[in-house]
Amino acid sequence: MFRIIREEDREPVSNLVARCIKEDKVVGLVNHTILISRNGQEYAIQDSVAPIRSPDGKLLGAVMVFTDITETRRLAQQMAHQASHDSLTGLLNRREFERRLQRTLETARTDRIEHTLCYLDLDQFKVINDTCGHVAGDELLCQLASALHDKVRTRDTLARLGGDEFGVLLEHCHLEEGMRVANALRDAVQGFRFDWEGKSFRIGVSIGITPITEATESVASVLSQADSACYAAKDRGRNRIHVFTLEDTELVRRSGEMEWVRQINQALEEKRFRLFCQPIAAIEPGRDEKGHYEILLRMINEEGTLVLPAEFFPAAERYHLASKLDQWVITTAFDWLHDHPHLLDHISMCSINQSGHSLGDAAFLEYVNREFERTGIPGNKICFEITETAAISNFASAGRLIADLKKRGCQFALDDFGSGLCSFAYLRALPVDFLKIDGAFVKDIVDDPIDLAMVKSINDMGHVLGKRTIAECVENQAILDKVREIGVDYAQGYGISAPKPLDELTGVDARL
Repeated sequence: MFRIIREEDREPVSNLVARCIKEDKVVGLVNHTILISRNGQEYAIQDSVAPIRSPDGKLLGAVMVFTDITETRRLAQQMAHQASHDSLTGLLNRREFERRLQRTLETARTDRIEHTLCYLDLDQFKVINDTCGHVAGDELLCQLASALHDKVRTRDTLARLGGDEFGVLLEHCHLEEGMRVANALRDAVQGFRFDWEGKSFRIGVSIGITPITEATESVASVLSQADSACYAAKDRGRNRIHVFTLEDTELVRRSGEMEWVRQINQALEEKRFRLFCQPIAAIEPGRDEKGHYEILLRMINEEGTLVLPAEFFPAAERYHLASKLDQWVITTAFDWLHDHPHLLDHISMCSINQSGHSLGDAAFLEYVNREFERTGIPGNKICFEITETAAISNFASAGRLIADLKKRGCQFALDDFGSGLCSFAYLRALPVDFLKIDGAFVKDIVDDPIDLAMVKSINDMGHVLGKRTIAECVENQAILDKVREIGVDYAQGYGISAPKPLDELTGVDARL
Protein backbone atom coordinates (compact mmCIF):
# COMPACT_ATOMS: atom_id res chain seq x y z
CA MET A 1 0.00 0.00 0.00
CA PHE A 2 2.89 2.40 0.73
CA ARG A 3 6.06 1.93 -1.29
CA ILE A 4 8.92 4.33 -0.48
CA ILE A 5 12.58 4.34 -1.51
CA ARG A 6 15.71 6.41 -0.82
CA GLU A 7 16.43 8.97 -3.54
CA GLU A 8 20.22 8.55 -3.62
CA ASP A 9 20.36 4.75 -4.17
CA ARG A 10 16.67 3.84 -4.79
CA GLU A 11 16.82 1.17 -2.09
CA PRO A 12 13.58 0.43 -0.14
CA VAL A 13 13.04 2.23 3.15
CA SER A 14 12.41 -0.04 6.15
CA ASN A 15 8.81 -0.55 7.33
CA LEU A 16 8.27 2.56 9.45
CA VAL A 17 4.91 1.41 10.84
CA ALA A 18 6.43 -1.81 12.17
CA ARG A 19 9.33 0.17 13.64
CA CYS A 20 6.96 2.67 15.27
CA ILE A 21 4.90 -0.12 16.91
CA LYS A 22 8.00 -1.98 17.99
CA GLU A 23 9.70 1.07 19.53
CA ASP A 24 6.43 2.71 20.68
CA LYS A 25 7.54 6.20 19.59
CA VAL A 26 7.25 8.69 16.74
CA VAL A 27 9.45 7.75 13.78
CA GLY A 28 10.42 10.12 10.94
CA LEU A 29 11.62 9.37 7.44
CA VAL A 30 15.17 9.94 6.38
CA ASN A 31 15.78 12.93 4.09
CA HIS A 32 15.34 12.63 0.31
CA THR A 33 12.67 9.93 0.30
CA ILE A 34 10.49 9.09 -2.72
CA LEU A 35 6.98 7.63 -2.72
CA ILE A 36 6.10 5.46 -5.74
CA SER A 37 2.35 5.39 -6.44
CA ARG A 38 0.34 2.50 -7.90
CA ASN A 39 0.70 3.88 -11.44
CA GLY A 40 4.48 4.29 -11.04
CA GLN A 41 4.54 8.04 -10.55
CA GLU A 42 7.14 9.30 -8.08
CA TYR A 43 6.67 11.95 -5.39
CA ALA A 44 9.23 13.49 -3.07
CA ILE A 45 7.78 13.30 0.43
CA GLN A 46 8.25 14.13 4.07
CA ASP A 47 6.83 11.47 6.37
CA SER A 48 6.33 10.54 10.01
CA VAL A 49 4.62 7.70 11.87
CA ALA A 50 3.14 8.11 15.37
CA PRO A 51 1.69 5.50 17.75
CA ILE A 52 -2.09 5.44 18.56
CA ARG A 53 -2.98 4.65 22.17
CA SER A 54 -6.19 3.96 24.06
CA PRO A 55 -7.22 6.21 26.99
CA ASP A 56 -5.47 3.81 29.33
CA GLY A 57 -2.22 4.00 27.27
CA LYS A 58 -2.51 0.68 25.45
CA LEU A 59 -0.89 0.69 21.99
CA LEU A 60 -3.60 0.21 19.37
CA GLY A 61 -1.74 0.92 16.14
CA ALA A 62 -0.04 3.73 14.26
CA VAL A 63 -0.91 6.69 12.04
CA MET A 64 1.24 7.74 9.10
CA VAL A 65 1.30 11.33 7.82
CA PHE A 66 3.18 12.34 4.70
CA THR A 67 3.42 15.49 2.62
CA ASP A 68 4.11 15.89 -1.09
CA ILE A 69 7.17 18.17 -1.34
CA THR A 70 8.06 17.37 -4.95
CA GLU A 71 7.97 20.99 -6.12
CA THR A 72 9.80 22.27 -3.05
CA ARG A 73 12.58 19.71 -3.48
CA ARG A 74 12.77 20.40 -7.23
CA LEU A 75 13.24 24.12 -6.58
CA ALA A 76 15.85 23.41 -3.91
CA GLN A 77 17.75 21.14 -6.30
CA GLN A 78 17.49 23.74 -9.04
CA MET A 79 18.83 26.46 -6.76
CA ALA A 80 21.66 24.22 -5.56
CA HIS A 81 22.55 23.42 -9.16
CA GLN A 82 22.50 27.09 -10.18
CA ALA A 83 24.69 28.00 -7.22
CA SER A 84 27.36 25.50 -8.25
CA HIS A 85 27.13 25.46 -12.06
CA ASP A 86 27.81 27.84 -14.92
CA SER A 87 24.53 28.88 -16.50
CA LEU A 88 25.93 28.91 -20.06
CA THR A 89 27.93 25.68 -20.36
CA GLY A 90 26.42 23.62 -17.55
CA LEU A 91 29.91 22.98 -16.16
CA LEU A 92 30.79 23.65 -12.54
CA ASN A 93 31.39 27.33 -11.78
CA ARG A 94 34.41 28.94 -10.13
CA ARG A 95 32.86 28.91 -6.66
CA GLU A 96 32.23 25.16 -6.67
CA PHE A 97 35.60 24.53 -8.32
CA GLU A 98 37.40 26.39 -5.53
CA ARG A 99 35.39 24.47 -2.93
CA ARG A 100 36.51 21.16 -4.43
CA LEU A 101 40.04 22.48 -4.80
CA GLN A 102 40.07 23.26 -1.07
CA ARG A 103 38.95 19.71 -0.27
CA THR A 104 41.64 18.31 -2.56
CA LEU A 105 44.24 20.52 -0.92
CA GLU A 106 43.28 19.08 2.47
CA THR A 107 43.68 15.49 1.26
CA ALA A 108 47.09 16.37 -0.17
CA ARG A 109 48.17 17.51 3.30
CA THR A 110 46.60 14.76 5.39
CA ASP A 111 47.21 11.78 3.08
CA ARG A 112 50.31 13.11 1.25
CA ILE A 113 48.64 12.53 -2.11
CA GLU A 114 49.65 14.52 -5.19
CA HIS A 115 47.04 16.09 -7.44
CA THR A 116 47.37 18.32 -10.51
CA LEU A 117 45.65 21.55 -11.53
CA CYS A 118 45.32 22.68 -15.17
CA TYR A 119 44.36 26.25 -16.08
CA LEU A 120 43.11 26.68 -19.67
CA ASP A 121 42.77 29.95 -21.57
CA LEU A 122 41.47 29.85 -25.16
CA ASP A 123 43.63 31.47 -27.84
CA GLN A 124 41.99 33.81 -30.37
CA PHE A 125 38.55 33.50 -28.79
CA LYS A 126 38.17 37.28 -29.05
CA VAL A 127 38.41 37.02 -32.85
CA ILE A 128 35.22 34.96 -32.96
CA ASN A 129 33.43 37.29 -30.55
CA ASP A 130 34.45 40.33 -32.60
CA THR A 131 33.70 38.90 -36.04
CA CYS A 132 30.57 36.86 -35.31
CA GLY A 133 29.15 38.37 -32.12
CA HIS A 134 28.68 37.16 -28.57
CA VAL A 135 25.95 34.69 -29.52
CA ALA A 136 28.50 32.81 -31.61
CA GLY A 137 31.04 33.06 -28.81
CA ASP A 138 28.57 31.58 -26.35
CA GLU A 139 27.77 28.72 -28.71
CA LEU A 140 31.48 28.01 -29.17
CA LEU A 141 31.97 27.83 -25.39
CA CYS A 142 29.08 25.37 -25.05
CA GLN A 143 30.38 23.10 -27.80
CA LEU A 144 33.93 23.27 -26.52
CA ALA A 145 32.83 22.50 -22.95
CA SER A 146 31.34 19.25 -24.24
CA ALA A 147 34.53 18.40 -26.16
CA LEU A 148 36.70 19.04 -23.10
CA HIS A 149 34.39 17.00 -20.87
CA ASP A 150 34.99 13.94 -23.06
CA LYS A 151 38.75 14.13 -22.42
CA VAL A 152 38.79 14.13 -18.61
CA ARG A 153 38.40 11.18 -16.31
CA THR A 154 35.15 10.55 -14.43
CA ARG A 155 36.72 11.47 -11.10
CA ASP A 156 38.20 14.75 -12.44
CA THR A 157 36.56 18.16 -12.11
CA LEU A 158 36.09 20.40 -15.17
CA ALA A 159 34.80 23.93 -14.56
CA ARG A 160 34.36 27.21 -16.39
CA LEU A 161 36.25 29.77 -14.32
CA GLY A 162 35.02 32.79 -16.24
CA GLY A 163 35.08 34.21 -19.78
CA ASP A 164 37.09 31.81 -21.97
CA GLU A 165 38.98 30.26 -19.06
CA PHE A 166 38.52 26.70 -17.78
CA GLY A 167 39.98 24.72 -14.91
CA VAL A 168 40.59 20.99 -14.62
CA LEU A 169 41.29 19.43 -11.24
CA LEU A 170 42.97 16.03 -11.64
CA GLU A 171 42.67 14.17 -8.35
CA HIS A 172 45.16 11.45 -7.36
CA CYS A 173 47.20 12.42 -10.41
CA HIS A 174 50.96 12.96 -10.58
CA LEU A 175 52.36 15.74 -12.75
CA GLU A 176 53.50 13.28 -15.45
CA GLU A 177 49.97 11.90 -15.83
CA GLY A 178 48.63 15.45 -15.64
CA MET A 179 50.80 16.38 -18.63
CA ARG A 180 49.26 13.53 -20.60
CA VAL A 181 45.75 14.80 -19.83
CA ALA A 182 46.78 18.37 -20.65
CA ASN A 183 48.13 17.27 -24.02
CA ALA A 184 44.86 15.46 -24.72
CA LEU A 185 42.93 18.61 -23.84
CA ARG A 186 45.14 20.74 -26.08
CA ASP A 187 44.76 18.26 -28.97
CA ALA A 188 40.98 18.25 -28.50
CA VAL A 189 40.82 22.04 -28.74
CA GLN A 190 43.28 22.17 -31.64
CA GLY A 191 41.26 19.59 -33.57
CA PHE A 192 37.95 21.30 -32.82
CA ARG A 193 36.35 23.20 -35.71
CA PHE A 194 33.62 25.75 -35.07
CA ASP A 195 31.18 26.50 -37.91
CA TRP A 196 29.03 29.62 -37.81
CA GLU A 197 26.94 31.07 -40.64
CA GLY A 198 29.14 29.65 -43.36
CA LYS A 199 32.41 30.49 -41.62
CA SER A 200 34.75 27.97 -40.09
CA PHE A 201 37.12 28.69 -37.21
CA ARG A 202 39.90 26.85 -35.44
CA ILE A 203 41.24 27.95 -32.10
CA GLY A 204 43.99 26.92 -29.73
CA VAL A 205 44.42 26.82 -25.98
CA SER A 206 47.23 27.79 -23.61
CA ILE A 207 47.48 25.58 -20.53
CA GLY A 208 49.24 26.20 -17.25
CA ILE A 209 49.90 23.23 -14.95
CA THR A 210 50.91 23.11 -11.32
CA PRO A 211 51.13 20.20 -8.87
CA ILE A 212 49.12 20.16 -5.64
CA THR A 213 51.14 18.67 -2.81
CA GLU A 214 51.30 18.83 0.97
CA ALA A 215 53.51 21.92 0.56
CA THR A 216 50.86 23.88 -1.39
CA GLU A 217 49.89 26.90 0.69
CA SER A 218 46.32 27.73 -0.28
CA VAL A 219 43.62 27.67 -2.96
CA ALA A 220 44.55 31.23 -3.95
CA SER A 221 48.25 30.38 -4.32
CA VAL A 222 47.73 27.26 -6.44
CA LEU A 223 45.27 29.08 -8.72
CA SER A 224 47.72 31.95 -9.02
CA GLN A 225 50.54 29.54 -9.93
CA ALA A 226 48.46 27.79 -12.60
CA ASP A 227 47.25 31.12 -14.01
CA SER A 228 50.81 32.46 -14.13
CA ALA A 229 51.98 29.32 -15.95
CA CYS A 230 49.13 29.76 -18.43
CA TYR A 231 50.21 33.37 -18.98
CA ALA A 232 53.74 32.15 -19.66
CA ALA A 233 52.40 29.62 -22.20
CA LYS A 234 50.72 32.48 -24.05
CA ASP A 235 53.88 34.60 -23.89
CA ARG A 236 55.89 31.80 -25.48
CA GLY A 237 53.74 31.43 -28.57
CA ARG A 238 50.25 30.30 -27.49
CA ASN A 239 48.73 26.83 -27.89
CA ARG A 240 51.39 25.58 -25.47
CA ILE A 241 51.60 23.90 -22.08
CA HIS A 242 53.78 25.35 -19.32
CA VAL A 243 54.48 23.78 -15.94
CA PHE A 244 54.90 26.03 -12.92
CA THR A 245 58.11 25.56 -10.92
CA LEU A 246 59.37 27.53 -7.94
CA GLU A 247 62.67 28.00 -9.79
CA ASP A 248 60.91 30.00 -12.51
CA THR A 249 61.54 33.49 -11.09
CA GLU A 250 59.44 35.27 -13.70
CA LEU A 251 56.44 33.10 -12.85
CA VAL A 252 57.02 33.59 -9.14
CA ARG A 253 56.86 37.35 -9.70
CA ARG A 254 53.71 37.03 -11.79
CA SER A 255 52.21 34.66 -9.25
CA GLY A 256 52.64 37.36 -6.62
CA GLU A 257 51.08 39.90 -8.94
CA MET A 258 48.12 37.62 -9.66
CA GLU A 259 47.57 37.23 -5.93
CA TRP A 260 47.40 41.02 -5.70
CA VAL A 261 44.90 41.01 -8.58
CA ARG A 262 42.70 38.62 -6.62
CA GLN A 263 43.01 40.73 -3.49
CA ILE A 264 42.24 43.97 -5.36
CA ASN A 265 39.08 42.54 -6.91
CA GLN A 266 37.98 41.04 -3.61
CA ALA A 267 38.68 44.29 -1.76
CA LEU A 268 36.56 46.18 -4.28
CA GLU A 269 33.70 43.70 -3.83
CA GLU A 270 33.95 43.76 -0.04
CA LYS A 271 34.44 47.56 0.15
CA ARG A 272 37.86 47.33 1.82
CA PHE A 273 39.44 50.33 0.15
CA ARG A 274 39.83 53.55 2.14
CA LEU A 275 40.72 57.14 1.34
CA PHE A 276 43.39 58.96 3.34
CA CYS A 277 44.62 62.52 2.93
CA GLN A 278 47.91 64.36 3.50
CA PRO A 279 48.39 68.14 3.66
CA ILE A 280 50.37 70.01 1.02
CA ALA A 281 51.47 73.03 3.05
CA ALA A 282 52.49 76.45 1.78
CA ILE A 283 56.04 77.12 2.97
CA GLU A 284 55.70 80.90 3.08
CA PRO A 285 53.17 82.11 5.69
CA GLY A 286 49.97 83.65 4.36
CA ARG A 287 50.25 82.16 0.86
CA ASP A 288 47.20 79.86 1.27
CA GLU A 289 44.55 80.61 3.86
CA LYS A 290 42.75 77.36 3.08
CA GLY A 291 44.03 73.79 3.13
CA HIS A 292 45.41 71.86 0.16
CA TYR A 293 45.35 68.05 0.47
CA GLU A 294 46.37 65.05 -1.56
CA ILE A 295 43.85 62.19 -1.56
CA LEU A 296 45.62 58.85 -1.00
CA LEU A 297 44.37 55.29 -1.55
CA ARG A 298 44.78 52.50 0.99
CA MET A 299 43.65 48.87 1.05
CA ILE A 300 42.57 46.89 4.10
CA ASN A 301 43.77 43.33 3.50
CA GLU A 302 42.02 40.14 4.62
CA GLU A 303 43.87 40.27 7.96
CA GLY A 304 42.69 43.84 8.59
CA THR A 305 46.11 45.41 7.96
CA LEU A 306 46.54 48.67 6.05
CA VAL A 307 48.30 48.18 2.69
CA LEU A 308 50.00 51.03 0.78
CA PRO A 309 49.57 51.45 -3.01
CA ALA A 310 53.28 50.75 -3.60
CA GLU A 311 52.53 47.11 -2.80
CA PHE A 312 49.42 46.49 -4.93
CA PHE A 313 49.31 49.21 -7.59
CA PRO A 314 52.06 47.78 -9.87
CA ALA A 315 49.93 44.64 -10.27
CA ALA A 316 46.84 46.82 -10.86
CA GLU A 317 48.66 48.61 -13.67
CA ARG A 318 50.02 45.42 -15.24
CA TYR A 319 46.64 43.68 -15.23
CA HIS A 320 44.52 46.68 -16.26
CA LEU A 321 42.84 47.40 -12.93
CA ALA A 322 44.39 50.85 -12.47
CA SER A 323 41.56 52.69 -14.25
CA LYS A 324 39.01 50.88 -12.10
CA LEU A 325 40.82 52.03 -8.95
CA ASP A 326 41.16 55.57 -10.33
CA GLN A 327 37.42 55.73 -10.90
CA TRP A 328 36.71 54.35 -7.43
CA VAL A 329 38.88 57.09 -5.89
CA ILE A 330 37.21 59.86 -7.92
CA THR A 331 33.67 58.68 -7.18
CA THR A 332 34.36 58.17 -3.47
CA ALA A 333 36.25 61.45 -3.05
CA PHE A 334 33.60 63.45 -4.93
CA ASP A 335 30.83 61.85 -2.87
CA TRP A 336 32.68 62.69 0.35
CA LEU A 337 33.21 66.31 -0.68
CA HIS A 338 29.56 66.58 -1.70
CA ASP A 339 28.47 65.21 1.68
CA HIS A 340 30.72 67.65 3.61
CA PRO A 341 29.99 71.09 2.13
CA HIS A 342 31.11 72.86 5.34
CA LEU A 343 34.59 71.34 4.93
CA LEU A 344 34.65 72.04 1.21
CA ASP A 345 34.47 75.75 2.04
CA HIS A 346 37.65 75.42 4.14
CA ILE A 347 39.60 73.48 1.49
CA SER A 348 41.40 75.29 -1.30
CA MET A 349 42.03 72.13 -3.31
CA CYS A 350 42.13 68.34 -3.24
CA SER A 351 44.70 66.54 -5.39
CA ILE A 352 43.74 63.17 -6.89
CA ASN A 353 46.24 60.85 -8.60
CA GLN A 354 45.55 59.42 -12.05
CA SER A 355 47.38 56.50 -13.65
CA GLY A 356 48.76 56.27 -17.16
CA HIS A 357 46.01 53.76 -17.99
CA SER A 358 43.34 56.37 -17.31
CA LEU A 359 45.19 58.96 -19.39
CA GLY A 360 45.14 56.60 -22.35
CA ASP A 361 41.47 55.63 -21.88
CA ALA A 362 39.22 57.60 -24.24
CA ALA A 363 36.22 57.06 -21.96
CA PHE A 364 37.98 58.40 -18.85
CA LEU A 365 37.40 62.09 -19.65
CA GLU A 366 33.71 61.44 -20.19
CA TYR A 367 33.58 59.62 -16.85
CA VAL A 368 35.23 62.51 -14.96
CA ASN A 369 32.90 65.09 -16.52
CA ARG A 370 29.92 62.93 -15.60
CA GLU A 371 31.06 62.76 -11.96
CA PHE A 372 31.43 66.55 -11.83
CA GLU A 373 27.88 66.93 -13.16
CA ARG A 374 26.49 64.29 -10.78
CA THR A 375 27.97 65.75 -7.60
CA GLY A 376 28.20 69.43 -8.45
CA ILE A 377 31.77 69.68 -7.10
CA PRO A 378 33.39 72.92 -8.36
CA GLY A 379 36.22 72.19 -10.77
CA ASN A 380 38.56 74.65 -9.04
CA LYS A 381 38.51 72.44 -5.93
CA ILE A 382 40.20 69.55 -7.76
CA CYS A 383 43.80 69.13 -8.86
CA PHE A 384 44.64 65.98 -10.84
CA GLU A 385 48.13 64.56 -10.34
CA ILE A 386 49.76 62.62 -13.17
CA THR A 387 53.26 61.22 -13.06
CA GLU A 388 55.86 62.61 -15.42
CA THR A 389 56.44 59.13 -16.90
CA ALA A 390 52.72 58.59 -17.56
CA ALA A 391 52.36 62.05 -19.09
CA ILE A 392 55.28 61.46 -21.49
CA SER A 393 54.01 57.97 -22.41
CA ASN A 394 50.50 59.31 -23.11
CA PHE A 395 51.52 62.78 -24.24
CA ALA A 396 48.69 63.51 -26.69
CA SER A 397 46.00 62.04 -24.40
CA ALA A 398 47.37 63.93 -21.39
CA GLY A 399 47.30 67.20 -23.33
CA ARG A 400 43.66 66.70 -24.34
CA LEU A 401 42.61 65.73 -20.82
CA ILE A 402 44.33 68.75 -19.26
CA ALA A 403 42.93 71.16 -21.83
CA ASP A 404 39.36 69.92 -21.42
CA LEU A 405 39.27 69.77 -17.60
CA LYS A 406 40.97 73.15 -17.27
CA LYS A 407 37.79 74.58 -18.81
CA ARG A 408 36.06 73.46 -15.60
CA GLY A 409 38.68 75.23 -13.50
CA CYS A 410 40.59 72.06 -12.60
CA GLN A 411 44.33 72.30 -12.01
CA PHE A 412 47.05 69.77 -12.73
CA ALA A 413 50.26 68.68 -11.04
CA LEU A 414 53.10 66.77 -12.66
CA ASP A 415 54.07 64.19 -10.04
CA ASP A 416 57.54 62.68 -9.44
CA PHE A 417 59.05 65.39 -11.62
CA GLY A 418 62.71 64.80 -12.45
CA SER A 419 62.42 61.01 -12.76
CA GLY A 420 61.82 61.09 -16.54
CA LEU A 421 64.40 61.37 -19.26
CA CYS A 422 63.02 64.38 -21.11
CA SER A 423 61.52 66.42 -18.29
CA PHE A 424 62.26 69.96 -19.38
CA ALA A 425 61.69 69.30 -23.08
CA TYR A 426 58.10 68.18 -22.46
CA LEU A 427 57.31 70.63 -19.69
CA ARG A 428 56.71 73.57 -22.01
CA ALA A 429 53.98 71.69 -23.89
CA LEU A 430 52.05 70.46 -20.83
CA PRO A 431 49.97 73.25 -19.25
CA VAL A 432 50.26 71.97 -15.68
CA ASP A 433 50.01 74.25 -12.64
CA PHE A 434 52.27 72.42 -10.16
CA LEU A 435 55.53 70.51 -10.32
CA LYS A 436 55.95 67.92 -7.59
CA ILE A 437 59.70 67.43 -7.24
CA ASP A 438 60.51 63.72 -7.03
CA GLY A 439 60.99 62.74 -3.39
CA ALA A 440 64.04 60.65 -4.37
CA PHE A 441 65.92 63.97 -4.75
CA VAL A 442 64.29 65.80 -1.84
CA LYS A 443 64.87 63.28 0.97
CA ASP A 444 68.70 63.56 0.79
CA ILE A 445 69.18 67.25 -0.06
CA VAL A 446 70.61 68.04 3.40
CA ASP A 447 73.57 65.69 2.87
CA ASP A 448 73.84 65.19 -0.91
CA PRO A 449 75.02 68.22 -2.92
CA ILE A 450 74.00 66.60 -6.22
CA ASP A 451 70.40 66.12 -5.06
CA LEU A 452 70.42 69.67 -3.72
CA ALA A 453 71.52 71.00 -7.11
CA MET A 454 68.85 68.91 -8.84
CA VAL A 455 66.08 70.27 -6.61
CA LYS A 456 67.32 73.83 -7.15
CA SER A 457 67.37 73.30 -10.92
CA ILE A 458 63.82 71.88 -11.03
CA ASN A 459 62.51 74.62 -8.76
CA ASP A 460 64.12 77.40 -10.80
CA MET A 461 62.94 75.98 -14.12
CA GLY A 462 59.43 75.55 -12.78
CA HIS A 463 59.29 79.15 -11.63
CA VAL A 464 60.63 80.42 -14.98
CA LEU A 465 57.78 78.57 -16.70
CA GLY A 466 55.21 79.94 -14.25
CA LYS A 467 54.64 76.71 -12.30
CA ARG A 468 54.31 76.39 -8.54
CA THR A 469 56.60 73.78 -6.99
CA ILE A 470 55.93 71.14 -4.34
CA ALA A 471 58.67 69.21 -2.55
CA GLU A 472 57.70 65.62 -1.76
CA CYS A 473 59.19 63.52 1.07
CA VAL A 474 59.82 66.44 3.44
CA GLU A 475 60.41 64.15 6.40
CA ASN A 476 61.93 66.48 8.99
CA GLN A 477 62.65 70.07 9.94
CA ALA A 478 66.12 70.07 8.35
CA ILE A 479 64.69 69.16 4.93
CA LEU A 480 61.92 71.74 5.37
CA ASP A 481 64.48 74.44 6.16
CA LYS A 482 66.48 73.51 3.07
CA VAL A 483 63.52 73.60 0.63
CA ARG A 484 62.45 76.91 2.18
CA GLU A 485 65.95 78.25 1.54
CA ILE A 486 65.80 77.08 -2.07
CA GLY A 487 62.46 78.84 -2.56
CA VAL A 488 60.13 75.87 -3.10
CA ASP A 489 56.48 76.91 -2.76
CA TYR A 490 54.90 73.93 -0.98
CA ALA A 491 56.02 70.97 1.12
CA GLN A 492 54.49 67.53 1.65
CA GLY A 493 55.70 64.67 3.83
CA TYR A 494 55.80 63.26 7.33
CA GLY A 495 57.73 66.32 8.50
CA ILE A 496 54.53 68.27 7.83
CA SER A 497 51.91 65.66 8.68
CA ALA A 498 51.39 61.93 8.30
CA PRO A 499 48.49 60.79 6.10
CA LYS A 500 45.25 60.28 8.00
CA PRO A 501 41.78 58.93 7.14
CA LEU A 502 39.74 61.33 5.04
CA ASP A 503 36.96 61.24 7.63
CA GLU A 504 39.33 62.90 10.12
CA LEU A 505 39.92 65.91 7.86
CA THR A 506 39.15 69.22 9.56
CA GLY A 507 40.22 71.65 6.82
CA VAL A 508 42.54 73.64 9.10
CA ASP A 509 45.64 71.45 9.32
CA ALA A 510 47.33 72.07 5.94
CA ARG A 511 49.33 75.12 6.92
CA LEU A 512 52.71 75.43 8.57
